[in-house]
Amino acid sequence: MSLNPAPLDDAFRALADPTRRAVVEALARGPATVSELARPFDMAMPSFLQHLKVLEEGGLVATSKKGRVRTCALRPEPLAAVGGWLDAQRALWTQRLDQLDRLLLSLKNDEERR
Repeated sequence: MSLNPAPLDDAFRALADPTRRAVVEALARGPATVSELARPFDMAMPSFLQHLKVLEEGGLVATSKKGRVRTCALRPEPLAAVGGWLDAQRALWTQRLDQLDRLLLSLKNDEERR
């Protein structure tokens, strides 16, 4: 496990909400303005901005402002960290399940020999 779990914790917290996951999916297609991102959601702009704030705090989204237009872009590094953590967990559990399969087969073979 990472020595500093905070960035991973922040990324998971940001991804825990379906609205924020939908924003990440939209930004995977390319940068978008806040208005463009908010359009599909039936919520007030202040509520949507709170979602963006959590995504920014999680390191998943970077924003820039040009005049009155605020544009958001996806930052893929935290997603790579989340993916790496999930891959490690998957490998661990695959190994454990393989060991369990071998044990069960061994027990079954021992039982059949008796």
